Amino acid sequence: MTNYMLGVDIGTTSTKAVLFSQHGKVIQQENIGYPLYTPDISTAEQNPEEIFQAVLQAITNIMKDHSDKPLLFVSFSSAMHSVIAMDENDQPLTPVITWADNRSEAWAHKIKTDWNGHEIYKRTGTPIHPMSPLSKITWLVHEHPEIARKTKKYIGIKEYIFKKFFDQYVVDYSLASCMGMMNLHTLDWDEEALAVAGIAKAQLSTLVPTTQLFLNCNDLLAKQIGIDPQTPFVIGASDGVLSNLGVNAIREGEIAVTIGTSGAIRTIIDRPKTDVKGRIFCYALTENHWVIGGPVNNGGMVLRWIRDEFASSEIETAKRLGIDPYEVLTKIAERVRPGADGLLFHPYLSGERAPLWNPDVRGSFFGLTMSHKKEHMIRAALEGVIYNLYTVYLALLECMESPVTRIQATGGFSRSEIWRQMMADIFESEVVVPESYESSCLGACILGLYATGKIDSFDVVADMVGDTYKHTPIEEAAKEYRQLLPIFIRLSRVLADDYTSIAQYQRSLIKPD
Repeated sequence: MTNYMLGVDIGTTSTKAVLFSQHGKVIQQENIGYPLYTPDISTAEQNPEEIFQAVLQAITNIMKDHSDKPLLFVSFSSAMHSVIAMDENDQPLTPVITWADNRSEAWAHKIKTDWNGHEIYKRTGTPIHPMSPLSKITWLVHEHPEIARKTKKYIGIKEYIFKKFFDQYVVDYSLASCMGMMNLHTLDWDEEALAVAGIAKAQLSTLVPTTQLFLNCNDLLAKQIGIDPQTPFVIGASDGVLSNLGVNAIREGEIAVTIGTSGAIRTIIDRPKTDVKGRIFCYALTENHWVIGGPVNNGGMVLRWIRDEFASSEIETAKRLGIDPYEVLTKIAERVRPGADGLLFHPYLSGERAPLWNPDVRGSFFGLTMSHKKEHMIRAALEGVIYNLYTVYLALLECMESPVTRIQATGGFSRSEIWRQMMADIFESEVVVPESYESSCLGACILGLYATGKIDSFDVVADMVGDTYKHTPIEEAAKEYRQLLPIFIRLSRVLADDYTSIAQYQRSLIKPD
């Protein structure tokens, strides 16, 4: 008899639910979107109830069509770094403050410079940055004491959903390790981090392994979504670490690179490790699998900006001909040789996380001459996004104990042949695109198989995930990039003070309401 498994990924813009056969074949998927509220430049919030309803709806839609299929478990993936303050009646006092919310910027800076932030990072694995719940809770406690006084628990979105299903406040090691408040070595809350945030241990959820099973789901909810209340729920992990699992980048030396709107580069190691220069994160997958890597703010959004500002007439033509606008962009870029004739683009259009962790960095073209045309600028922008990821990759290499064997590339960019080849040439490594698209949901299900004892290692993922494309480096292109990369890296260091000055000037132009 075939068994089935349900992976649920609670993302920033939507919740996805995917029903897989036990062997990883996709049976059905549902995707329910919800808004991100951004009333000003620093705020990025969501309504927790809208997200909870989307989770219920996604599961209901699938179970309605497949009520006859025996379900082994439901396993969860979730976006990282969210914070909701809950009162003593278990009602939210705040919306979901998402990873993209920057209101705690001044407090992140204070933690970094005045409150021993680097040492806290070395123990907790989360870089000190406004995305981190450590910074967000510190900001709430200091700037919104009227909320802090009433707060019983500070939780993330997955904890909110598990509270509804099982009436418990629990957080898995994986999401806890992205909060900046869990000691990676003791797997307990870090006393100094709590002191900085100004909260007590009792105000955080109970820590549990990512493989923890929950039974006895709330009867009414189980009935509503069409599952047996005794179906095991696997608490699961964060979307980032599960994505590595879901694209089969789990062995030593295998790296996963994702470029969507933003991007990330990650690899799995067998014990927690942080970086003396503070450039990368370290998050848990299980107690014996740790993911190190770095997220970048500037991925596909740079491409969108280039499309809108540099190629509007070409895009109009493409629309009339029914051609994908991004295909047009990459075709234009192909007219120019690798290295864009010495034109470099720093893609920091929205500050940057890894490896600089500096919200003040800004984008620039460097090396412009009269002989450069629009197509050079488009090519330089595409290359700049990959150069930037390469700088995170260099930080990873310093923390890895084995050479890189291959790169698994996913996300929207992996559909573009020129970008895939560019990555192989810049990284000087084989680049493979796996065929699994819902990698976080598949990763959640593989973790679920492990949690329920159906498999004893993650190696089965190799049988579930095939390869769609393979690219090997082209030596002539790699030779150009080898000369340009050091200049790209040196520039962002040299400009550190000027980034701050220009950012302050730009902020002074924003008129208060």
